[in-house]
Amino acid sequence: MIVKLIRKEFTEQSTIGEVFINGKFLCYSLEDKDRGLKDSDPIELIALNKVYAKTSIPYGTYQCLFSMSNRFQRVLPEITNVKGFKGVRIHSGNTALDSEGCILLGISKQKDFIGESRTALSNFFLKVAPAKRFVLEITKI
Repeated sequence: MIVKLIRKEFTEQSTIGEVFINGKFLCYSLEDKDRGLKDSDPIELIALNKVYAKTSIPYGTYQCLFSMSNRFQRVLPEITNVKGFKGVRIHSGNTALDSEGCILLGISKQKDFIGESRTALSNFFLKVAPAKRFVLEITKI
C-alpha cells in the first residue's frame, strides 16, 4: 500500500498537504515548517538545518508500520528510518505545536490549522491498518 503526502501550503509555522491512499484523496496533513530537507541530504546538512520540534521530516520515501507510542499510549503509525529524526508518527492534532516533527491529519483546513483530526486519523486507520505496513512518499507540488 502506498500513502502519498503532497505538501502544498507553506508558512513560517506550518506545512499543509494532501494525503492520498493508492491515488485517492483521503484528508489533509499538517506538519512543522518545511525547511527543504531531502532524505538524500547528508545527515550533517539535515542536522545543520533542522530546528528541534519545528521542522518537517525530509522529502523522501519511508517504510511505515504500526507500533505502540509511549507518548500517546496507543498504537499509531510510525515512520521509520527518518534521517536526523526519532519517534516520528502520524497522529491527531490541529497546529504545528502538536507536531514536533510528526504528521497530523485533518478533514478541514485553514491557515496553520487542520480540523476534525481524530476523524481523519480514524479514517486513515480504517484504510491502512489492515495492511500492517505501508510506504509513505512525501513530495511537493
